[in-house]
Amino acid sequence: MTLQQLNYVITISETGSFNKAADKLYVSQPSLTNAVKELEKEIGVILFNRSGRGVTLTAEGMGFLPYARQVYSQYENLLDAYSSQAKRRQKFAVSTQHYSFAVKAFVEMARAFDVAQYEFAIRETRTRDVIGDVSSSRSEIGILYLNDFNRRAMTRLFSAANLQFTPLIQCDAYVYLWKGHPLADRDSISLADLALYPCLSFEQGDSSNFYLAEEILSTNEYPRIIKCCDRATVLNLMVGLNGYTLCSGIICEELNGGDYIAVPYRDQEVSSEGIMEIGFLTRKNSVLSPVGERYIVEIRKYLGLENQTDGRP
Repeated sequence: MTLQQLNYVITISETGSFNKAADKLYVSQPSLTNAVKELEKEIGVILFNRSGRGVTLTAEGMGFLPYARQVYSQYENLLDAYSSQAKRRQKFAVSTQHYSFAVKAFVEMARAFDVAQYEFAIRETRTRDVIGDVSSSRSEIGILYLNDFNRRAMTRLFSAANLQFTPLIQCDAYVYLWKGHPLADRDSISLADLALYPCLSFEQGDSSNFYLAEEILSTNEYPRIIKCCDRATVLNLMVGLNGYTLCSGIICEELNGGDYIAVPYRDQEVSSEGIMEIGFLTRKNSVLSPVGERYIVEIRKYLGLENQTDGRP
């Protein structure tokens, strides 16, 4: 097993293609394929499922990848510390459900560092991808929520991926809509009030289930529902179709604009499933980098938790 082979596996997993990985690595595709086959033979497992549509990691490959990333990352750190060559840019990435406050904290964090010396990335993505990105060390931190409905299932996923969840804040349910919505002037909004309007939900892919939903109260019966993939589309549909979504009530006008509001959600029976516990994921027994620490500081600051030291409100 060589560092070169580990780099090959990492790059293939990122590009989803042997051809694209070969181009990125400036090696021939046959050489890349042979190197991976030799590695698979050496360790006794198949790392990739190969098909005409590209390649995906096998279950064994998903288990192998985090270790490959850690080993290769340490090698890169050694180069940074002791190589006579020019310094490489350090990497930091966050994967998050679709939260404007997570982006705002990222902006403030990036302002505190010289971007020319770092390779920063923030990924607003599906719930399962948030978990997978942190598990594989593609991202150092993941931002998502738990509630009484999804907690048990999500905790099992975290444990299987060797992750730990640190809570930040608890939030009641709010209805997120634009200021021109017919219900925008209400003091509170019930599910019955929303029956005439489309509920906007972030799509979770083919493997989606209620436990992976970004929106609380995902088991409610919504007469009208539209699936979306990004936050900008959700905002557009709020205006164009008087759509709404259920959220934490933590919105960032600086990034989303001032045309949207969050109104408290109220119903005759609002269970504990309507309480979101937002927090962050990291790999177990890992130590945050200085950039990661600053990112969490900025999130705490935005949420008004500057004086909290245990991750709880």
